Amino acid sequence: MIGLPIAVSLGALIGKPEYQLEVLKDLTPDNLEQGKQYIKDADINIKLKQGDVDKLYIEIICHAGEDQATAIISGSHTHFVYVERNGEVVLDKRGGTVGDEADDDIQLNFPMVYEFATTAPLDEISFILKTRDYNMKAAELSIKGNYGHCLGKTMDRPLSHGIFGDNIFSHIISRTASACDARMGGAMIPVMSNSGSGNQGICATNPVVVYALENENTEEEMIRALMLSHLTAIYIKQSLGKLSALCGCVVASTGSSCGITYLMGGDYTRICNSVKNMIANLTGMICDGAKPSCALKISSGVSTALLSALLSMEGKCVTSAEGIVDDDV
Repeated sequence: MIGLPIAVSLGALIGKPEYQLEVLKDLTPDNLEQGKQYIKDADINIKLKQGDVDKLYIEIICHAGEDQATAIISGSHTHFVYVERNGEVVLDKRGGTVGDEADDDIQLNFPMVYEFATTAPLDEISFILKTRDYNMKAAELSIKGNYGHCLGKTMDRPLSHGIFGDNIFSHIISRTASACDARMGGAMIPVMSNSGSGNQGICATNPVVVYALENENTEEEMIRALMLSHLTAIYIKQSLGKLSALCGCVVASTGSSCGITYLMGGDYTRICNSVKNMIANLTGMICDGAKPSCALKISSGVSTALLSALLSMEGKCVTSAEGIVDDDV
């Protein structure tokens, strides 16, 4: 079951605020049935907020007997700006902005991203392998089940191998799409996110890992490529904001293209060129919500990531004379 009513229902029944973005991680099949019944029994009304509000805005008003509570999230997925209980204001930060609390955040630039990913002490960045452990496991478990549109499994079948080949290209699409299939298909499988998005985490991780394994790169090279991929995605998201009308797979695939270019032996210039090739290709793909068909967009993203990396390694790059591409990434 998908949609806002079941999310509201389960949050009210079993949600634990201390889990934050994992608020429903203790969900059981019995809880799900209780949630479905709650939708039938409770009065849940959902509508679009009118007026001038942040593009990421959630307001909820709950009634229980004579009690009433209101909570508002704005600007960021866990940023509460207003809480009221039975007419008593517990929290009110509606006059400020999320940025007021994030003045100390580091504003990234691409040279900074590249230098950190390629030179930082290995023991300080090896934690990034947790993204590999979580997101590749999601892909493996997905192949064993039937989730979403089964795009990942389809890419692993003989017909697909006859068209695309049984090679790094098809394996990257399969392992990335299958993890997305599982996540969007409701599998109880955790994934590691990037910039608050599980699909972006998958897209920034699995293509890099599959390429590194099949290209027989060292573990250090994999670590640095993963760090480069994830930091590139975070760097781009700083310009787009935490919620955007643009599909996040474009951002994350650009990161994975940089990581793959690094694994191919590409230097800073070639990695920059991969970014330009990606921006020239996929920019403008809209986000129309989280759903099983996200696996299709992810497959478009990661296949483009490979093409962009290959072009870059051949010294080919979309220039600033073409479309929206700029010389400075």
